[in-house]
Amino acid sequence: MTNQNPTHEAALAFRALHTPGRPLVLPNAWDTASALLVEEAGVAAVATTSAGLAWDLGTADGDRLDRDRALGAVARIAAAVRVPVSADIESGYAKDAAGVGDTIRAVLAAGAVGVNLEDALYDGEGDDVGGRGPLRPVAEQAERIAAARAAADAAGVPLFINARIDTVLRGAGGVEETLERAAAYLAAGADGIFVPGAVDPETVKSLVAGVEGPLNVLVGPGAPSVAELAALGVARISAGSSIAQAAHAVVRRAARELLSAGTYDSLTGGLDYAELNTVLGGGR
Repeated sequence: MTNQNPTHEAALAFRALHTPGRPLVLPNAWDTASALLVEEAGVAAVATTSAGLAWDLGTADGDRLDRDRALGAVARIAAAVRVPVSADIESGYAKDAAGVGDTIRAVLAAGAVGVNLEDALYDGEGDDVGGRGPLRPVAEQAERIAAARAAADAAGVPLFINARIDTVLRGAGGVEETLERAAAYLAAGADGIFVPGAVDPETVKSLVAGVEGPLNVLVGPGAPSVAELAALGVARISAGSSIAQAAHAVVRRAARELLSAGTYDSLTGGLDYAELNTVLGGGR
C-alpha cells in the first residue's frame, strides 16, 4: 500500500527533482511574496534563503535567528505555495544533535520537505556580524545530520537533507577536504551536498566526480550559466541570498533618489500593480 500522506508525497516529489545534468534551479525566496512570485515564474520547488529570511525578520544572518521565528516564516511560505518547500535552517537552530532533531520535527510541522544544514560554526566573534568561527568537526556535524535523519525517518517523511559544506566559502579547505566531509555527511544520512563558493568549472567537475550524491552549487553574477553547470553534472543550482540582495538594492536606491534628487527613475520597471495584486492575492 502506498503512503498517501501529502507531506510524504511532496518529499518524494522534491527528492526526484535532483538529477545530475538536469539540475533543480532554485531562485531562493525569503517571504510569502517572493515565494509566490518565484512559483508564478515556474519553479518546481521553493527554497528559502536563511539570509533573506533573517533580514526580513530584522535579524542578521549567521545563526542569529531563533527556531520559532524562522520556522514560522517557513510555515507561512509552505501554506502559500503549491510546490514542495525546502527550508534553509542554517546550522539547525540548536546547540546539539538532539536539538537538531527537534528542529527537524518543527520543519516537518511547518510543511517543508527539505532542509539545508550547514557545518559552519558561528562563535559570535570576528569582524563580521555573527562572527566566522571554524567549521564544526566532521564527527560532530555527522552526528547532527544523523539526528536530522533519524527525526525525519521517525516521522515517516523522506526529508531531503542537503548538507552544506563551507570549506570553499570560508577558505577552510580545498576539494580534498570537501570530499572527505561530503563522504562523512552522506554516510550519516545526508541526501545531497551543497558547496557554496565552488563555481570554477574545474572545481565543480572534481566535486561532481568525487561526491557520491547530488551536488548543489550557489550562483550569482559572474558564475557559469545554468546550462554550463548542467553540462558539468550539477544536480541543484541555488541563487541563495542574491535575489534578496538585488531587491533590497532597489529599495535603498529608490529611497535615496527620492530623498535627494526628488526623482523616481529607480522605480522604472516595477511590476504592474494589478498583476502583482493578482499573483500575491492568489495563494493557496
